[in-house]
Amino acid sequence: MFYRRLFVRRRTAAAVALTLTLSLASGVHPATPAARTAVTPATTALSGYAIQSTAKVTDSAAAVSSPGYPAAGWYRAGPRSTVLAALLAAGKYADPFYSTNQKDIPAADFAVPWWYRSDFTVADTSARTYLDFSGVVSAADVFVNGRQVADRGAVAGAYTHHELDITSAVRPGANTVAFRVRPNDPRKHLTMGWIDWLQPPPDENMGIVRDVLVRRGGPVALRDAHVVTALAVPSLATADLTVKARARNDSANTVTTTVSGTIGTVSFSQDVTLAAHETRTVTFAPDTYPRLRLASPRVWWPAGMGEQALYGLDLTASVSGSTSDTAHESFGIRDVKAPLDAAGARQYAINGRPLLIKGGGWSPDEYVRWDRTYVEDRLKYALDLGLNTLRLEGHIEPDEFFDLADRYGVLTLPGWECCDKWEGQVNGSESGDKWTAADYPVAKASMAAEAARLRDHPSVISFLIGSDFAPDATIEKNYVEALRAADWPTPVVAAASDTSSPISGRSGMKMTGPYDWVPPAYWYDKREGGATGFNSETSAGPDIPTLDTLRRMMSPAELDTLWKNPSAKQYHRSPSSTFATLGIYDAALTGRYGAPTGLDDYVRKAQLAQYENVRAQYEAYARNAKDASKPSTGLVYWMFNSGWTSLHWQLVDRFLDQGGAYFGAKKANEPLHVQYSYDDRSVAVVNNRHAPASGLTARVTLFDPDGTQRYDRTATGVTVGGDGARTTALTVPASVSGLSTTYLARLLLTDAAGKEVSRNVYWLSTRADVLDYAHTDWYHTPTTAFADLKGLGTMAKAAVTATGTTTATGDGTSTTTVTLTRTGAGRTPALLTDVHLVDAEGAPVLPVRWSDNQVTLWPGETATLTATYRTSDLHGSAPWLRISGWNAPTAAVRG
Repeated sequence: MFYRRLFVRRRTAAAVALTLTLSLASGVHPATPAARTAVTPATTALSGYAIQSTAKVTDSAAAVSSPGYPAAGWYRAGPRSTVLAALLAAGKYADPFYSTNQKDIPAADFAVPWWYRSDFTVADTSARTYLDFSGVVSAADVFVNGRQVADRGAVAGAYTHHELDITSAVRPGANTVAFRVRPNDPRKHLTMGWIDWLQPPPDENMGIVRDVLVRRGGPVALRDAHVVTALAVPSLATADLTVKARARNDSANTVTTTVSGTIGTVSFSQDVTLAAHETRTVTFAPDTYPRLRLASPRVWWPAGMGEQALYGLDLTASVSGSTSDTAHESFGIRDVKAPLDAAGARQYAINGRPLLIKGGGWSPDEYVRWDRTYVEDRLKYALDLGLNTLRLEGHIEPDEFFDLADRYGVLTLPGWECCDKWEGQVNGSESGDKWTAADYPVAKASMAAEAARLRDHPSVISFLIGSDFAPDATIEKNYVEALRAADWPTPVVAAASDTSSPISGRSGMKMTGPYDWVPPAYWYDKREGGATGFNSETSAGPDIPTLDTLRRMMSPAELDTLWKNPSAKQYHRSPSSTFATLGIYDAALTGRYGAPTGLDDYVRKAQLAQYENVRAQYEAYARNAKDASKPSTGLVYWMFNSGWTSLHWQLVDRFLDQGGAYFGAKKANEPLHVQYSYDDRSVAVVNNRHAPASGLTARVTLFDPDGTQRYDRTATGVTVGGDGARTTALTVPASVSGLSTTYLARLLLTDAAGKEVSRNVYWLSTRADVLDYAHTDWYHTPTTAFADLKGLGTMAKAAVTATGTTTATGDGTSTTTVTLTRTGAGRTPALLTDVHLVDAEGAPVLPVRWSDNQVTLWPGETATLTATYRTSDLHGSAPWLRISGWNAPTAAVRG
């Protein structure tokens, strides 16, 4: 695991007045060092823990938390680890991502508290020492060197932030901290749960999932450092920066401290006199410090819209010429607005430029194991797909996640989760206990801590204080007070559903689903989940992974059931009874494509179905984004990824393999894109670039499955504006003579020089899917008649040849270039030809970013694709290319 120093330095500024800052209990009180000596401020994360069930420990808390305690037979845990994550790392259980292995892990083992014990060294007790932490799931009693310093009533909630002054408890040399962590139940505690996303972990993520920091410094502590930015919009010519921090005198004497800071070449300073134990907010505003009014600031933009410029704030508090404490905060200068449009939908604008939110729902690892590389790989995948936003419903990731989002330009929408304690007070009969008096301060402290932690990240564009339900007036008031106290800079959204709250007003979002299968045409209607407004979570449900992944996650018997029995409960779909089977999806697959004849046939039909459906979802929202009436303003695909090996809600699977859903999304979100509309048969050009495009030529050609051409039209001189503008190039007639029931539509877009800039191939039917809107429920709209795509099964085999070359770069990556050519006799195209980069054993090399994939080639056509990946992921093997497709024979060539 990787822990950047930036995280440690950011956390030195991450406490706020509403955070649970605890004084020491059990006779331990803050102390002033006897002699004042020069102190070097330092912040160090605990390196890890020894953990054990309290059911197996008979020694007292005082003994367990004392240096030298023999923790023989205890398990090793990393610095951020749930109990189960540690046990899995120790090899105690079989791979829980395979088959039903997770069922064999006894939940009773996690029904009692567990000890988390760690040692740290203090060389000089003249400095003040603090424990700084959050991420305790669900609560803990805390002990230092045999003495209790906090109890579970104070250290409660996964998101509350705690700072314990342990100065009088530490000793020179070895010191010990021990947490007695309580079991978690997300229905009863303000922590984190998994709703209907996946089978919940047996320990319910009990543990410590963020760093515990040992902070040392002098008499004056700096906390809560942040920068409030005000950017001139739309000129972007100037930006006002207001720097704030709390200076806290932890000594028993009056102290004068000099607080000085820099932002790049801009420096500022002021003296502050603090009475004993006084805390004061120190402010540097541009009216008093004119250099904080920047001319021509470097502005932060989302990816594809401009530079991801970041600044750094460094603050120092000095006493008598010696450094007492320091703080660092990175931040970006950007402006976020999200007013409601005429139809009541929330329309985001960054730095004055409106944008369509094209997003996905983010999931961490099921066992909350932090892996920076794995996170970074998925963020790169999001950009590869043309997405600009990720929604985090609960499971709000550590600082490094947002650091990476800032750097890559990925917008984020964090917020509280549904269907457990977080909404228990307002969600009626749904899961989650009603709140007690003790829950309100925990919730407010959680909001304060997350606001302080996230406010300076330019990638964070809102906080959703509700998901399926808005908070009631009391809860919302607490949340909003905490946000305002933290100088929260972006819009606060009442809920992800279409509702309102007294202070925040209408949410401007909708949560109409669907969450299970609907046909591609569904997305074009401006009703329910169709392309109008801001849909905060929606998809056509199941996303069957590739055959490679299926074989890594399911037993042979389970794979046999997968394609044979639509009514069978699928453990790897969801714990929810609503999504227990693949019945709706399988009925559509059979109704449209024909009954599967085996596992391979089932999976290839699934990839075809997922490609067309995901593509239609994004294309419909893009097409309607600039409509004068009821435009689409945002789409969050549910979900971007899964926290485990799943059969639904994922554009990319647990192992980072890519199938039809992935490449359907990638195709739909091309920078300059030609697309077909299922509702009115129009051929539209959508320009996601900033600059307008002109001199374009759009062409549509219709074919029978055997390659017989039935229709061909071209539109020249096509012009389209920028920033998501759309123009209709031409319209396909409702009836074409001689066209087969199942047919193919090939769309081509070329620029003024004749270069192809977009290609898009559809498989369509003269018999439309028929939706039964009268029986729509919360998770889908039934389909009473299916489009007939069975003609695809009559397509003749189409030979595709491939050649590959590989070039290694100096940064540890390699690029393999593959040229595909549709060769051989006949006129049948090779439909949805997939290239997988594999090693010599045939295992996929992952992650990999393709320039394009799952392409369709007519006889004589050639496509050149590139794959970029880490050379080390070959594990010494030569790269190979596995070519397969709907009707292309499988072949392998050296890359």
